[in-house]
Amino acid sequence: MSKKKEVTVEEKLRALYDLQLIDSRVDEIKSVRGELPLEIEDLEDEIVGLNKRLTNLDEEVTGFKNDITEKKVVIEEAKALVKKYAEQQKNVRNNREFNSISKETEYQELEIELAEKRIKEFKAKIEQKNEVITSTKENIANQKEALKHKVAELDDIMGDTAKEEALLQAKSAEYAELIDDHLLIAYNRIRSTVKNGLAVVSIERGASGGSFFTIPPQRQVEIASRKKIITDEHSGRILVDGALAEEEKEKIEKLLS
Repeated sequence: MSKKKEVTVEEKLRALYDLQLIDSRVDEIKSVRGELPLEIEDLEDEIVGLNKRLTNLDEEVTGFKNDITEKKVVIEEAKALVKKYAEQQKNVRNNREFNSISKETEYQELEIELAEKRIKEFKAKIEQKNEVITSTKENIANQKEALKHKVAELDDIMGDTAKEEALLQAKSAEYAELIDDHLLIAYNRIRSTVKNGLAVVSIERGASGGSFFTIPPQRQVEIASRKKIITDEHSGRILVDGALAEEEKEKIEKLLS
Protein backbone atom coordinates (compact mmCIF):
# COMPACT_ATOMS: atom_id res chain seq x y z
CA MET A 1 0.00 0.00 0.00
CA SER A 2 1.28 3.48 -0.88
CA LYS A 3 1.53 6.04 1.93
CA LYS A 4 -0.96 8.91 1.61
CA LYS A 5 -0.23 12.39 2.88
CA GLU A 6 -2.31 13.66 5.80
CA VAL A 7 -5.48 15.43 4.68
CA THR A 8 -8.73 16.50 6.36
CA VAL A 9 -12.01 14.62 5.95
CA GLU A 10 -13.36 17.50 3.87
CA GLU A 11 -10.36 17.28 1.53
CA LYS A 12 -10.96 13.55 1.21
CA LEU A 13 -14.63 14.16 0.39
CA ARG A 14 -13.71 16.76 -2.23
CA ALA A 15 -11.08 14.43 -3.70
CA LEU A 16 -13.61 11.56 -3.76
CA TYR A 17 -16.23 13.68 -5.51
CA ASP A 18 -13.63 15.03 -7.96
CA LEU A 19 -12.56 11.45 -8.67
CA GLN A 20 -16.21 10.50 -9.22
CA LEU A 21 -16.73 13.39 -11.66
CA ILE A 22 -13.60 12.41 -13.57
CA ASP A 23 -14.48 8.70 -13.65
CA SER A 24 -18.00 9.56 -14.81
CA ARG A 25 -16.52 11.62 -17.65
CA VAL A 26 -14.26 8.71 -18.59
CA ASP A 27 -17.35 6.47 -18.59
CA GLU A 28 -19.03 8.90 -21.01
CA ILE A 29 -16.02 8.78 -23.34
CA LYS A 30 -16.02 4.97 -23.25
CA SER A 31 -19.75 5.01 -23.94
CA VAL A 32 -19.12 7.06 -27.11
CA ARG A 33 -16.72 4.35 -28.26
CA GLY A 34 -19.45 1.84 -27.57
CA GLU A 35 -18.62 -1.71 -28.60
CA LEU A 36 -15.93 -0.65 -31.09
CA PRO A 37 -12.92 -1.91 -29.07
CA LEU A 38 -14.61 -5.31 -28.57
CA GLU A 39 -15.69 -5.46 -32.22
CA ILE A 40 -12.10 -4.73 -33.29
CA GLU A 41 -10.77 -7.43 -30.97
CA ASP A 42 -13.32 -9.94 -32.33
CA LEU A 43 -12.37 -9.10 -35.93
CA GLU A 44 -8.66 -9.46 -35.15
CA ASP A 45 -9.26 -12.85 -33.51
CA GLU A 46 -11.39 -13.96 -36.45
CA ILE A 47 -8.70 -12.95 -38.97
CA VAL A 48 -6.08 -14.87 -36.96
CA GLY A 49 -8.36 -17.92 -36.99
CA LEU A 50 -9.01 -17.62 -40.73
CA ASN A 51 -5.28 -17.29 -41.48
CA LYS A 52 -4.60 -20.38 -39.40
CA ARG A 53 -7.30 -22.21 -41.32
CA LEU A 54 -5.75 -21.02 -44.59
CA THR A 55 -2.34 -22.35 -43.51
CA ASN A 56 -3.89 -25.72 -42.64
CA LEU A 57 -5.66 -25.85 -46.01
CA ASP A 58 -2.43 -25.03 -47.86
CA GLU A 59 -0.65 -27.78 -45.94
CA GLU A 60 -3.40 -30.26 -46.85
CA VAL A 61 -3.12 -29.32 -50.55
CA THR A 62 0.67 -29.74 -50.38
CA GLY A 63 0.12 -33.14 -48.76
CA PHE A 64 -2.21 -34.26 -51.55
CA LYS A 65 0.27 -33.06 -54.19
CA ASN A 66 3.00 -35.07 -52.50
CA ASP A 67 0.68 -38.09 -52.49
CA ILE A 68 0.12 -37.64 -56.25
CA THR A 69 3.87 -37.48 -56.84
CA GLU A 70 4.34 -40.69 -54.85
CA LYS A 71 1.59 -42.45 -56.83
CA LYS A 72 3.17 -41.33 -60.11
CA VAL A 73 6.42 -42.91 -58.98
CA VAL A 74 4.51 -46.10 -58.19
CA ILE A 75 2.96 -46.04 -61.69
CA GLU A 76 6.33 -45.51 -63.40
CA GLU A 77 7.91 -48.32 -61.40
CA ALA A 78 4.98 -50.64 -62.15
CA LYS A 79 5.11 -49.81 -65.87
CA ALA A 80 8.82 -50.56 -65.91
CA LEU A 81 8.15 -53.93 -64.31
CA VAL A 82 5.34 -54.72 -66.78
CA LYS A 83 7.74 -53.95 -69.63
CA LYS A 84 10.41 -56.12 -67.99
CA TYR A 85 7.96 -59.02 -67.53
CA ALA A 86 6.84 -58.73 -71.17
CA GLU A 87 10.45 -59.27 -72.25
CA GLN A 88 10.88 -62.16 -69.82
CA GLN A 89 7.79 -63.92 -71.17
CA LYS A 90 9.46 -64.14 -74.57
CA ASN A 91 12.10 -66.40 -73.07
CA VAL A 92 10.08 -68.63 -70.74
CA ARG A 93 10.91 -72.36 -70.71
CA ASN A 94 7.57 -73.70 -69.53
CA ASN A 95 3.98 -72.84 -68.65
CA ARG A 96 4.81 -72.52 -64.98
CA GLU A 97 7.24 -69.66 -65.62
CA PHE A 98 4.77 -68.09 -68.08
CA ASN A 99 1.92 -68.18 -65.54
CA SER A 100 4.14 -66.82 -62.76
CA ILE A 101 5.21 -63.84 -64.89
CA SER A 102 1.59 -63.28 -65.97
CA LYS A 103 0.50 -63.04 -62.34
CA GLU A 104 3.28 -60.55 -61.60
CA THR A 105 2.26 -58.53 -64.65
CA GLU A 106 -1.39 -58.60 -63.60
CA TYR A 107 -0.42 -57.46 -60.08
CA GLN A 108 1.57 -54.49 -61.44
CA GLU A 109 -1.28 -53.52 -63.76
CA LEU A 110 -3.62 -53.50 -60.74
CA GLU A 111 -1.10 -51.34 -58.92
CA ILE A 112 -1.17 -48.88 -61.83
CA GLU A 113 -4.96 -48.88 -61.91
CA LEU A 114 -5.21 -48.33 -58.15
CA ALA A 115 -2.58 -45.56 -58.22
CA GLU A 116 -4.40 -43.78 -61.06
CA LYS A 117 -7.65 -44.03 -59.11
CA ARG A 118 -6.00 -42.55 -56.03
CA ILE A 119 -4.50 -39.71 -58.11
CA LYS A 120 -8.00 -38.82 -59.35
CA GLU A 121 -9.24 -38.79 -55.76
CA PHE A 122 -6.36 -36.57 -54.63
CA LYS A 123 -6.98 -34.16 -57.51
CA ALA A 124 -10.68 -33.96 -56.59
CA LYS A 125 -9.74 -33.22 -52.97
CA ILE A 126 -7.28 -30.55 -54.09
CA GLU A 127 -10.01 -28.93 -56.17
CA GLN A 128 -12.37 -28.94 -53.18
CA LYS A 129 -9.68 -27.51 -50.90
CA ASN A 130 -8.82 -24.81 -53.45
CA GLU A 131 -12.47 -23.72 -53.50
CA VAL A 132 -12.42 -23.42 -49.71
CA ILE A 133 -9.08 -21.57 -49.90
CA THR A 134 -10.56 -19.07 -52.37
CA SER A 135 -13.61 -18.41 -50.19
CA THR A 136 -11.42 -18.19 -47.08
CA LYS A 137 -9.15 -15.61 -48.75
CA GLU A 138 -12.22 -13.59 -49.76
CA ASN A 139 -13.49 -13.80 -46.18
CA ILE A 140 -10.12 -12.63 -44.83
CA ALA A 141 -10.10 -9.70 -47.29
CA ASN A 142 -13.63 -8.71 -46.23
CA GLN A 143 -12.80 -8.95 -42.53
CA LYS A 144 -9.61 -6.92 -43.00
CA GLU A 145 -11.59 -4.22 -44.76
CA ALA A 146 -14.17 -4.20 -41.95
CA LEU A 147 -11.34 -4.05 -39.40
CA LYS A 148 -9.75 -1.14 -41.25
CA HIS A 149 -12.99 0.86 -41.07
CA LYS A 150 -13.57 0.01 -37.38
CA VAL A 151 -10.01 1.00 -36.45
CA ALA A 152 -10.32 4.27 -38.40
CA GLU A 153 -13.63 4.99 -36.66
CA LEU A 154 -12.12 4.31 -33.23
CA ASP A 155 -9.02 6.38 -34.06
CA ASP A 156 -11.25 9.32 -34.96
CA ILE A 157 -13.11 9.07 -31.66
CA MET A 158 -9.92 8.60 -29.64
CA GLY A 159 -8.24 11.45 -31.51
CA ASP A 160 -11.02 13.76 -30.37
CA THR A 161 -10.73 12.68 -26.73
CA ALA A 162 -7.03 11.77 -26.38
CA LYS A 163 -5.96 15.09 -24.87
CA GLU A 164 -8.88 15.13 -22.46
CA GLU A 165 -8.27 11.52 -21.43
CA ALA A 166 -4.62 12.25 -20.68
CA LEU A 167 -5.68 15.15 -18.46
CA LEU A 168 -8.34 13.03 -16.77
CA GLN A 169 -5.86 10.26 -16.01
CA ALA A 170 -3.35 12.71 -14.55
CA LYS A 171 -6.00 14.35 -12.36
CA SER A 172 -7.42 10.98 -11.34
CA ALA A 173 -4.01 9.93 -10.02
CA GLU A 174 -3.61 13.32 -8.30
CA TYR A 175 -6.93 13.05 -6.44
CA ALA A 176 -6.39 9.39 -5.61
CA GLU A 177 -3.27 10.42 -3.67
CA LEU A 178 -5.51 12.40 -1.29
CA ILE A 179 -7.64 9.35 -0.48
CA ASP A 180 -6.77 6.60 2.01
CA ASP A 181 -6.08 3.23 0.40
CA HIS A 182 -8.95 1.50 2.20
CA LEU A 183 -11.31 4.35 1.18
CA LEU A 184 -10.10 4.16 -2.42
CA ILE A 185 -10.72 0.39 -2.44
CA ALA A 186 -14.23 0.97 -1.03
CA TYR A 187 -14.88 3.63 -3.70
CA ASN A 188 -13.85 1.29 -6.52
CA ARG A 189 -15.89 -1.57 -5.05
CA ILE A 190 -19.02 0.58 -4.79
CA ARG A 191 -18.48 1.92 -8.32
CA SER A 192 -18.35 -1.59 -9.71
CA THR A 193 -21.63 -2.64 -8.09
CA VAL A 194 -23.95 0.39 -8.38
CA LYS A 195 -25.91 1.75 -11.31
CA ASN A 196 -24.07 4.19 -13.60
CA GLY A 197 -20.85 3.70 -11.62
CA LEU A 198 -21.83 6.41 -9.13
CA ALA A 199 -20.06 5.67 -5.84
CA VAL A 200 -20.15 9.27 -4.52
CA VAL A 201 -23.38 11.27 -4.76
CA SER A 202 -24.65 14.55 -3.39
CA ILE A 203 -27.84 15.17 -1.43
CA GLU A 204 -30.65 16.39 -3.67
CA ARG A 205 -34.00 17.48 -2.23
CA GLY A 206 -33.28 15.70 1.03
CA ALA A 207 -32.33 12.37 -0.57
CA SER A 208 -29.10 10.88 -1.89
CA GLY A 209 -28.61 11.37 -5.63
CA GLY A 210 -30.52 8.78 -7.63
CA SER A 211 -32.38 7.53 -4.54
CA PHE A 212 -35.97 7.92 -3.39
CA PHE A 213 -35.06 7.41 0.26
CA THR A 214 -35.12 10.61 2.33
CA ILE A 215 -32.17 11.33 4.61
CA PRO A 216 -33.14 12.52 8.11
CA PRO A 217 -32.38 16.22 8.78
CA GLN A 218 -29.88 15.40 11.54
CA ARG A 219 -28.03 13.10 9.14
CA GLN A 220 -27.99 15.86 6.54
CA VAL A 221 -26.42 18.22 9.08
CA GLU A 222 -23.69 15.63 9.79
CA ILE A 223 -23.00 15.28 6.07
CA ALA A 224 -22.84 19.07 5.63
CA SER A 225 -20.35 19.33 8.52
CA ARG A 226 -17.85 17.27 6.46
CA LYS A 227 -16.32 15.78 9.61
CA LYS A 228 -16.61 12.10 8.64
CA ILE A 229 -17.28 9.83 5.71
CA ILE A 230 -20.98 8.95 5.63
CA THR A 231 -22.63 6.39 3.35
CA ASP A 232 -26.22 5.95 2.27
CA GLU A 233 -27.65 3.03 4.26
CA HIS A 234 -29.80 1.96 1.31
CA SER A 235 -27.37 2.09 -1.62
CA GLY A 236 -24.00 2.10 0.15
CA ARG A 237 -22.91 5.20 -1.80
CA ILE A 238 -20.68 7.82 -0.16
CA LEU A 239 -22.61 11.03 0.49
CA VAL A 240 -21.54 14.68 0.12
CA ASP A 241 -23.56 17.85 0.66
CA GLY A 242 -24.99 19.77 -2.29
CA ALA A 243 -22.83 22.88 -1.77
CA LEU A 244 -19.59 20.88 -1.89
CA ALA A 245 -20.83 19.04 -4.99
CA GLU A 246 -21.59 22.29 -6.84
CA GLU A 247 -18.19 23.76 -5.96
CA GLU A 248 -16.36 20.67 -7.22
CA LYS A 249 -18.47 20.48 -10.40
CA GLU A 250 -17.54 24.06 -11.26
CA LYS A 251 -13.87 23.33 -10.55
CA ILE A 252 -13.78 20.21 -12.75
CA GLU A 253 -15.72 21.93 -15.55
CA LYS A 254 -13.17 24.76 -15.61
CA LEU A 255 -10.37 22.22 -15.54
CA LEU A 256 -11.76 20.32 -18.52
CA SER A 257 -12.64 23.47 -20.49
